[in-house]
Amino acid sequence: MSESEFFGSSDFEEDRATTDPVLLIDTEGFSGPLDLLLELARRQKVDLSKISILKLVEQYLAFIERARTLRLELAADYLVMAAWLAYLKSRLLVPAPESSAEPDAADLAAALANKLKRLEAFRGLARMLQDRPQLDRDMFGRGQPEPVAMRKIPIFDASIHDLLNSYAQQRQTRVLSKISLQKRVVWSLDEARAALERLVGVSKEWAVLDDYLIAFITEPEQRRTVRATALSASLELVKEGRAELRQDAAFAPIYLRARYNAEPVRQT
Repeated sequence: MSESEFFGSSDFEEDRATTDPVLLIDTEGFSGPLDLLLELARRQKVDLSKISILKLVEQYLAFIERARTLRLELAADYLVMAAWLAYLKSRLLVPAPESSAEPDAADLAAALANKLKRLEAFRGLARMLQDRPQLDRDMFGRGQPEPVAMRKIPIFDASIHDLLNSYAQQRQTRVLSKISLQKRVVWSLDEARAALERLVGVSKEWAVLDDYLIAFITEPEQRRTVRATALSASLELVKEGRAELRQDAAFAPIYLRARYNAEPVRQT
């Protein structure tokens, strides 16, 4: 790259056509000497991995020299980089002695090329982030955002051995548990017979058996035993000829009354 491409037209280039591309370089536009080197490398229009470090050094030194002739104030970083690049140029042009303890010039050039590639990658990422849609500028959020619904799904991690062990523990707990049986309240047949004999002795009309048994049901669990025992006792009274039973339909109430002037049924 020529110096005129950096500094624009000089005094003796005023007759250049206005259509020619002109590049004006301002040192204030660069963040440092590496940024300037990256711009110079781009002007070579080659891949950074194939860039000519020697040619890049010559362009940088020419830029610094041109800036001095124009009496531009350069930062110390640019001057330090110029000195180091001048040293690198001398190492690239002059073969180093075999017994030299200084680093190889090729390694120094490769390190510089790697720095330029990293800088290019960072700047590319910065441009990509800058070009993304910005909230409240290119895109807008919802006025009333919906809450995020959290759904927890339990994940069990157990082997077949763990399952069998847990099942065995549950079974063992049930086997060893204490079993206690509650005593059932039962209405004896003698009690039911005595109660029905009192009913039959005073009842000459049909009476609903369940209405009479309510007085003997003091707890809900006694309902079954009272009704079953009373039915058995009433059948015995009918068999002996002392009472009569009547039921008009299936599941209908059972009626009971005393039987008079009838001989007891003989059992054979």
